[in-house]
Amino acid sequence: MRNYFILFLKGLALGTANVIPGVSGGTIALITGIFERLIDALKSFDIKAIRLLISFKIKDFCKHTDFYFLIAVFAGVAVAIIFIAKLFGYLFDNYPVYIWSYFFGLILASVYFVGGNIKKWNLSVIISLIVGTVIAVIISLLNPLTENSNFLYLILCGIVSICSMILPGLSGSFIMILLGNYKLVVIDSINNLDLNILFPVFIGAVVGIIAFSHLLSWVLKKYRNQTLALLTGFIFGSLGILWPWKHESYLLDNLGNVILKKGHPIVISYQKYIPETFNFEVAFAILLIIIGFISIWLMERAANKKSK
Repeated sequence: MRNYFILFLKGLALGTANVIPGVSGGTIALITGIFERLIDALKSFDIKAIRLLISFKIKDFCKHTDFYFLIAVFAGVAVAIIFIAKLFGYLFDNYPVYIWSYFFGLILASVYFVGGNIKKWNLSVIISLIVGTVIAVIISLLNPLTENSNFLYLILCGIVSICSMILPGLSGSFIMILLGNYKLVVIDSINNLDLNILFPVFIGAVVGIIAFSHLLSWVLKKYRNQTLALLTGFIFGSLGILWPWKHESYLLDNLGNVILKKGHPIVISYQKYIPETFNFEVAFAILLIIIGFISIWLMERAANKKSK
């Protein structure tokens, strides 16, 4: 029981990372020493596991998939996500500039540290970096970053974001921000237990974590530098999305009135601006950007020590 409790605590750390943009769940798994075991357990959900389950050989199934390990870890993940989501819901409602400033620092540091893992630069790596940057900039300019509760789109959100639990350096919550559904999925739906949102995301997460654990492992081993360069460009090109100072633009009807959904206005875009005066809010926001950067630096430093 003591070992499972420790795994639960490590799951808490993993779940917290998945809520905070810029912090990679894969990095936390590496720091806590469960990364390789997590990958092996996820990859074990294969045809053999299905046969064992269908034939009701439960003990053999649990042993083959390291099922109790996964239960302990993901129980911690679930508890952390629920608790942190409530905290972030409060911060987004009351201190949006401050929380976006902290996130901006996290992502800024991620650009440096993810790119720093590239061991060899060549033409294909440079092209991957450029492609990643261009894709992110296009996404930002097209401004698709609005809430989308379409069932299939939510499944896509679940598939993409869950990859962060496998791939160190990639933040699932950051990807959710780019997809426009961070507040809808990570904050609102969890706090309100909205199954209409959570169910399709859960489907995508289950499909993604099983199907892509093999693919991501193969891609990283065969094209590691190109993959990291693509991620670096993607993160760098998306920094503007997290700019702390922005005004929200709401969906209006034909008469110019704000349209409400469940009592709340629907955000369709953000109008970014530069503060005209240097006041306490600006100074504190800059401090939070620095703190965010240092947070990732400490995280990466701990990960490097653990891997040596």
